[in-house]
Amino acid sequence: MRKQLVLFFSLFTAVITYAQQDPVLMYVGDRAVTRSEFLQIYLKNNPNPKFDKASLDEYMDLFKKFKLKVIEAENLGYDSIPKLRNELDGYRRQLAMPYLIDSAKNKALVREGYDRMRFEVSASHILIRVADDASPVDTLAAYNRALELRKRILKGEDFAEVARGKGGSEDESVRSNGGALGYFSAFQMVYPFESAAYNTAVGQVSMPIRTRFGYHLVKVHDKRPARGIITAAHLMIVVKQDADADAQANAEKRINEIYERLMNGESWEELVMKYSEDYNSRNTGGRLPEFGTGSRQRMVPEFEDAAFSISTNGAYSKPVKTAYGWHIIRRIDVKGIEPFDVLEKEIQQRVNKDERALATQKSFIEKLKKEYNLKDFRKKQLKWFFKNAKFDGSKWNFAKSKKNPIMFTFSTVELNRSDFADYLSGFTSLPAKMDAKSFIIMKYNDFIGEQLLAYEEAQLETKYPAFKALMTEYHDGVLLYEIMNDKVWNKALRDTAGLKTFFDANREQFRWGDRIDADVFVCDSREIALQVLGLIKQGKTAKEVSEIANGKSALNVILRSQKLEINNTDYLKGRSFVLGVNEIFEYKGKFYVVVNKESIQASNKELDETRGAVTAAYQQYLEQQWLSELLAKYKVVINEDVLYNLGK
Repeated sequence: MRKQLVLFFSLFTAVITYAQQDPVLMYVGDRAVTRSEFLQIYLKNNPNPKFDKASLDEYMDLFKKFKLKVIEAENLGYDSIPKLRNELDGYRRQLAMPYLIDSAKNKALVREGYDRMRFEVSASHILIRVADDASPVDTLAAYNRALELRKRILKGEDFAEVARGKGGSEDESVRSNGGALGYFSAFQMVYPFESAAYNTAVGQVSMPIRTRFGYHLVKVHDKRPARGIITAAHLMIVVKQDADADAQANAEKRINEIYERLMNGESWEELVMKYSEDYNSRNTGGRLPEFGTGSRQRMVPEFEDAAFSISTNGAYSKPVKTAYGWHIIRRIDVKGIEPFDVLEKEIQQRVNKDERALATQKSFIEKLKKEYNLKDFRKKQLKWFFKNAKFDGSKWNFAKSKKNPIMFTFSTVELNRSDFADYLSGFTSLPAKMDAKSFIIMKYNDFIGEQLLAYEEAQLETKYPAFKALMTEYHDGVLLYEIMNDKVWNKALRDTAGLKTFFDANREQFRWGDRIDADVFVCDSREIALQVLGLIKQGKTAKEVSEIANGKSALNVILRSQKLEINNTDYLKGRSFVLGVNEIFEYKGKFYVVVNKESIQASNKELDETRGAVTAAYQQYLEQQWLSELLAKYKVVINEDVLYNLGK
């Protein structure tokens, strides 16, 4: 009795202490929201948090609306919808992965990944295909084939010729590349292949290496320090890969003219501002985010190779063609791989997603066996399966038995003969030439591992508060997205009558400013603008004017024929235009000739002219209406003492 009282008071004290540490911050209806839940989201969305009253009140208003929507979704049963349940289960499996691995081994693999990223390997390979679940006989045959090919190479035969020859590589690309893979770095090949490449000396051929594709022989040609990270700028002329021949030729002509002018001493910044069609970078001299080995961004190979081939800062590449168009690249700076502490988190994510994770999980299972005191009775119990489990080619058949002995136990879990039989019944085929006994042993080991991992995964919310918080965040995010779709976003798209009524009631919000319907000639210089003006006065059509003015250079004139809103077009803003030909004006180094075909006064837009903006406004209206309903439905009570003491 005394022990029970001690236990009761210990638990009671723990509960009181926890409640004091994590008090209720607010109630939404009958749902309590704790201090820690609010604080976690507040800190996540405010890297430099302020805990003054104004900042907390502002964020609490957003948080309150968020929780109202989520709680309404829960009360409407959104979290039991199969589609959403499956989505959340998928997220949970992904989020659980870092908790179901051997952390020490994982850290070693992260460090190994970084050390390998500092170098690039050039290699060739020969592939002998063999299925992952092949029989021991087939596996051995494939291994021996690879060994025979290796012997021929070591005796002096050319690697590429052996790869291409009869009985050689089964990689489909071997005919064109002889097995050559070029340079690669860590995380760009499957892990066993990557390890073979990094662990084999230059000029040597590895022993056969098993991957999920089969056995590989890897010949290493070269190893070099990684090229690092480059900061560069570019001037881009856009042309689609499927553009017609005239468009392709015009783009190439323009980029070559720009390059010639650059080589003749014209300013890079001015040329970029005038001609680059990468509108995200031209206002900053074409500067791009840094890219290269180990960085968070990579460019297409043609672009990267050209950028890294520039020998000095400030120098330029010749015009380079990629799938996006033509580029002239300017090197700004090159630096080595970023330090480990900068890349560690990114590498950790990569390790968790590739085959390295399997190695850490196997090690983790062995730790779980010790932690949960696994007791395995396989020596006695598997004999029954060897004798009484028969596979008929499509299903398992088990002899009837009144007994159901325990196969293994751990923690509070007991798994018996029928549990394993049910698991085994889920497999309707055996690997080719694998006998039933070998298959039973293999799957019994898998069964133990899966049960241990499933048990550990079920404890994650209890063992790791950070995991629980993350799952809550994903749960709320999925429900919020779905209910917003139903109540606001999709509703606005489907409710055409409601949209029309809303538009009619708010027409004055959707107006055109003063517009012109015009031919606008964007000229490279005042002299060209004067030439354009002269051609217009001669009665030439807009197309004829453009073709004549661009006769010597495709950069001379760009023609834009369209309706333009004056105060919503940067180069027209603040100007007035008469009907017909207007005076030449300059804007940001370009000279403009505007032929105004019609002046259109400010007016209300029709629905079809502004449907996107009206739909967005209607969605905001629907959301406000819905929030008003939720505030009337759920009473919100905020504990201000807890809220205003968050920073203490």
